[in-house]
Amino acid sequence: MTRLLFRDDAYTKTDTAQVMAVNDLGGIILDQSLFYPTGGGQPGDCGHLICDGRQIPIVTTVKSGDDKVVLVPAEGAVLPNPGQTVEQYLDWDQRYNHMRIHTALHLLSVVIPLPVTGGQIAADKGRLDFMMPEVIEDKAAVEAALNDLIAQDLEVSESWITDAELAANPNLVKTMSVKPPMGAGHVRLIRIGTEDTQIDLQPCGGTHVKRTSEIGKMRLGKIQNKGKQNRRVNIHFA
Repeated sequence: MTRLLFRDDAYTKTDTAQVMAVNDLGGIILDQSLFYPTGGGQPGDCGHLICDGRQIPIVTTVKSGDDKVVLVPAEGAVLPNPGQTVEQYLDWDQRYNHMRIHTALHLLSVVIPLPVTGGQIAADKGRLDFMMPEVIEDKAAVEAALNDLIAQDLEVSESWITDAELAANPNLVKTMSVKPPMGAGHVRLIRIGTEDTQIDLQPCGGTHVKRTSEIGKMRLGKIQNKGKQNRRVNIHFA
């Protein structure tokens, strides 16, 4: 397995690694990765590697079927060899915006306490799909409630429970379309607020900011009808 450096500290922007392999499609597999692989509605990271003084652009990052992280280089890039040491450099602006949007979507699920049927994150916007039979009548009130939570400068932290504990507490899972990352025997939870004054707690494998104030002010975008009981709520940086 690739060691997930982004899980150890989502704010680390650069680090070294050793090349474990280059797969048949040219994907680069490192022993430890700063780059988050596409999953849970969050896009894979991009950036570049430095190897032997040359730059290798990384256009996205994905997972392989054997629990490894695969960095996808730009077409035509000169690839490293297994065993070589590389320096990893994230496109930090993009990653940090993903972290801000991802955390804002957790708060949106608090403001709109309905089952979530899907979601997607981009560098400047995000959206959640809700099982929502009735349209939101007061968008301004929802936007104000979201920004109020952001402005409270709430702590964002993680903890871990076992697969069995999650199975015994299915109410922790808000997203109907994406199963929590299970199978390793333990599941990561993201908490917003302290344990005593908790605003939100749900399983999540993505990257988040440390405090909600880092998100900045958000704007509620379109609310789209995506089915008889499904509505898509879009948010954007204000």
